[in-house]
Amino acid sequence: MADANRKKPGRAVTVEQTGSPLRRPADQRATLIGLGLNKIGRRRTLEDTPAVRGMIAKVAHLVRVVDGG
Repeated sequence: MADANRKKPGRAVTVEQTGSPLRRPADQRATLIGLGLNKIGRRRTLEDTPAVRGMIAKVAHLVRVVDGG
């Protein structure tokens, strides 16, 4: 069952920024920048890793996952 959580080669996740980083804590703004987002409507396709998933979870109220689940 541990193999189900293992990273598969070529997996990607696309995220789109839906909320503004204004009036948000500095760490949330930095997380958006780390994801390559800085304006509402921007999309980035990133490698689907636990680190990226954790960043998405931290700013889930400011982004949405468009593709990759």
